[in-house]
Amino acid sequence: MRAILCLIGMTLGMALAAERPNIVFLFSDDHALNAISAYGGPLKDVAPTPNIDRLSKEGAIFTRSYCCNSICGPSRAAVLTGKHSVINGFVDNDQCRFDGTQTTFPKLLQKAGYQTAVVGKWHLVSTPTGFDYWEILNGQGQYYNPQFITASGMKREEGYCTDLIADKAISWLEKGRDKSKPFVLMCQQKAPHRNWAPAPRHLNLFDDVTLPEPANLFDDYANRSETLKKQQMQIARNFSWGNDMKFKGDNLFPAHFTNEGKNNEYERMSDEQKAAWDEAYEPANQAFIEAMKAGKLSDQDVTRWKAQRYLKDYLRCVRAVDENVGRLLDYLEKSGLAKNTVVIYSADQGFYLGEHGWYDKRWMFEESLSMPFLIRWPGVVKPGSRNASLIQNIDYAPTFLEMAGVKVPEEIQGRSLVPVLKAGNDTPAGWRDAIYYFYSGEGTHSVAAHDGIRTDKLKLMHFTGTNEWNLFDLEKDPQELKSVHADPAYAATLEGLKRRYDELKVQYRVNEATVPADKMSVPWWKTRHQQSVQQAAAGGHELVFLGDSITQGWEGPGKPVWDEFYGHRKALNLGFSGDRTEHLLWRLLNGELEKVDPKAFVLMIGTNNTGQRQDDPAKTASGVRCILDLLRDRKPNAKIVLLSVFPRDATPDGRFRKMNDDLNQRIAAFADGGTILHLDVNASFLEKDGMLTKEIMPDFLHPGQEGYRRWAEALEPTLVKLGFPKHEPVPSEK
Repeated sequence: MRAILCLIGMTLGMALAAERPNIVFLFSDDHALNAISAYGGPLKDVAPTPNIDRLSKEGAIFTRSYCCNSICGPSRAAVLTGKHSVINGFVDNDQCRFDGTQTTFPKLLQKAGYQTAVVGKWHLVSTPTGFDYWEILNGQGQYYNPQFITASGMKREEGYCTDLIADKAISWLEKGRDKSKPFVLMCQQKAPHRNWAPAPRHLNLFDDVTLPEPANLFDDYANRSETLKKQQMQIARNFSWGNDMKFKGDNLFPAHFTNEGKNNEYERMSDEQKAAWDEAYEPANQAFIEAMKAGKLSDQDVTRWKAQRYLKDYLRCVRAVDENVGRLLDYLEKSGLAKNTVVIYSADQGFYLGEHGWYDKRWMFEESLSMPFLIRWPGVVKPGSRNASLIQNIDYAPTFLEMAGVKVPEEIQGRSLVPVLKAGNDTPAGWRDAIYYFYSGEGTHSVAAHDGIRTDKLKLMHFTGTNEWNLFDLEKDPQELKSVHADPAYAATLEGLKRRYDELKVQYRVNEATVPADKMSVPWWKTRHQQSVQQAAAGGHELVFLGDSITQGWEGPGKPVWDEFYGHRKALNLGFSGDRTEHLLWRLLNGELEKVDPKAFVLMIGTNNTGQRQDDPAKTASGVRCILDLLRDRKPNAKIVLLSVFPRDATPDGRFRKMNDDLNQRIAAFADGGTILHLDVNASFLEKDGMLTKEIMPDFLHPGQEGYRRWAEALEPTLVKLGFPKHEPVPSEK
């Protein structure tokens, strides 16, 4: 009977597995909606994308699909985690690396029996985790004869990148996977990312066409934030001579072109590839140079010439993407996989095709905020659907999980799109009314830090550095040429949107205390971080202290006590003077946690938030919450001893004492009776009347040696309960 029951169970399990759909996620880089003909933009007739369009005809197209942070790495991290950049830790491409120890949808699908694979552009610095098979481009990747990285090393391959990535994806589908299991395949193209190097077969595509230019190609950036005038992503001013425009030799016209880089793609080419390239580009290059020398071109003529070259190269790269989407769709049909495979086409963000005079992304304006999202799900998504619901890339992870019948973790911030996908052209009741966007202001292109919200008809943007607000009525001003934030007619609308903005920031836990921030410009801090990463990498730590200068003080006034209580306990001190919650978050996301697997963490952080910046205790508490969630996710087997922030000020009515008391009331509620243990040892430092003496804390903030002893003695019973051997006092010398 037991054998029969086991057989029935196995059969049922196999049947359920067979019903779970496969997922093919086709993802490109910087693909603007206006370069996909299904979206009906101005280029739809001259540069159609018939294969991508197939997904809209056989499934659905979403017209209000947005990214949460319009940069390559952060968008990819959001897709994997279902969380905003602030929470997954990858806020920009400058200093960040993706912490692969965190929970991602591929890991959860792996546990549920799916095979997982990623091929192509990764661009997250760290090595992929959660994938049974991965083969990724080296960094940004190259168009011609690219290098691919696998677990075995790096190898250069001859050919065109877009084609090679599709080759590898099809090969894995055909030969590399376990065909008894459902799968998720992430096929991620480099194209059409800068420097827009077309395939040899497309070098002369569009030569006989003058592409339509945007009406706002010569935007003067009036009536909006002054920061718009300071960006460095204008076609008129910021295209490079060699890299972007494909000229050879010295920059002959520095007033119109920058000297930024050279065409590294050309250097990678074979002689045959170079010959085809030169035949395509050199005649037009020489004609332009002659016209310039003859004085035949005005400044606007030059800008238009650059725009045409850029747009044609961009669309040539898109053509190869579309062709290879077709190859993959054809394979799914031919192999019989199509009937139970969800296929999605998306991109990490949109891109400017000359709108506002720009190329690149980063801004919250529509062209780069928007992401393509087309999906075919046989039997579920009605063919030909066109949906205007507000969706975002944080929604992808929970969607994939629900498709596979996997429980969506509470920590995921996105919402499953399954109800929207089943709604056809409609928006389900209770769906979101606004999306939130965050850009940190990394150095590239001098785009100012800003965030904001977008509803179905309105957009509110806040520019952090200048504290400016911009408000756009998207129905009346779809090109976003004039902010109406100062218009009295929109006063009530502005205030309502500000309230919604505040609500979403609280919902997604975005504030100064939660946005990971480094202090790598401070030499001692950088050195200590590097040393801490090395110490963490050594492993073997059973007890880890996390915090600020109070924790670092175990190496100063507290060292004799540390040696006595923790010297034999394989303890690691990760306290940094001056750190606030956001700095500790950054450190934990950037190496100080990866090789650490202790029995317990002892965490105390926040006094510099309330002291240096005098943050609202609610904000500081949200920063502490983010740290706790990070530790619980990355190190699920470790206990976390969350300490109340130590008292400040000599008297109970001191301003900083009161702020910390408020903070402590809030963080005490984070104890969950299991992983997180809250411990308040503050009474150990205070006199009966609540006074704090200089003998215990000489500056009424940092403990002296006696203060550290009291801390250690108060912590000891909790450590013993957690399984640490009982501390034996060192006999005093007589």
